[in-house]
Amino acid sequence: MSALARLLEPFFTDRLIHQRQASPHTVAAYRDTFRLLLGFLHRRLGKAPSELDLEHLDAPRIGAFLEDLEKQRHNSVRTRNVRLAAIHSFFRYAALQAPEHSALIQRVLAIPPKRCDRALVTYLTPAETEALLTAPDRRSWIARRDHTLLLVAVQTGLRVSELTRLNVQDVQLGSSAHVRCFGKGRKERCTPLTAQTVGVLREWLREGNPGPSDPLFPSRRGGRLSRDAVERLLRKYAALAQQRCASLSTKRLSPHVLRHTSAMRLLQAGVDRSVIALWLGHESAETTQIYLHADLSMKERALERTAPLTTPPGRYRAPDSLLAFLEGL
Repeated sequence: MSALARLLEPFFTDRLIHQRQASPHTVAAYRDTFRLLLGFLHRRLGKAPSELDLEHLDAPRIGAFLEDLEKQRHNSVRTRNVRLAAIHSFFRYAALQAPEHSALIQRVLAIPPKRCDRALVTYLTPAETEALLTAPDRRSWIARRDHTLLLVAVQTGLRVSELTRLNVQDVQLGSSAHVRCFGKGRKERCTPLTAQTVGVLREWLREGNPGPSDPLFPSRRGGRLSRDAVERLLRKYAALAQQRCASLSTKRLSPHVLRHTSAMRLLQAGVDRSVIALWLGHESAETTQIYLHADLSMKERALERTAPLTTPPGRYRAPDSLLAFLEGL
């Protein structure tokens, strides 16, 4: 067994799963990174993955792999940086287990993440939200389920993984109605529910009469919805909602857009940023800064409070005929 295999296997089984207790999503993301990396090196070097050694994963080859992700696989810069983070995590582990390769390891760890543009977050206006929530034809079981899921997503701001992992027992519809979930970073949190959401959820649970450990939003066969299934149903209802609200055609909807919509509703209602961070399960209140940048109405209200500038309108006129000639070129 090569030195790379002797390091890579315990990195997953011991470091990630047992020591760090990484989530299945994290383990899968790291696994995919190394499947892509080993496949790339196999094509470049002609060696089987089991024959590759740690010395084959030097900084130039890692850099070439990251470049290949962008140019050949057309991955975004953010995806490239996620793959690099997984590689860095492995090499930090290798630094403790194989100090004889410290020079190579330090050069790989010195590869910086690539800077990328930060676009404004996409969110739905009240009219767009209403059009989306009324799109499902609730005469069918599937549409009633989808309507309930979309309403809970917009009102609570849960991540799509948190939505699909909800069980019936995670919902409390009595006094202080709320939904309980384990979110990113293994943080448990409770999110309150509005009277409208409570009413819809109560009707949904009365219809199916599920057990406490059953999924809150089951698939046709009773299992859990996948992330892809939620994305498909959102695209379907967004296409229907465009017939009522044309502005939806200019927006690319994803489950995370519903999360952004929930955050913007709270921000525009005057809720403090620290409370929004707790609501969404953010690690820091600074994360909510992205919503301040996206809220144009808040900026317009700030502009209204400022004194107008008294600069007179008009264009520059050259004081000399020769300068006027040059300016006119």
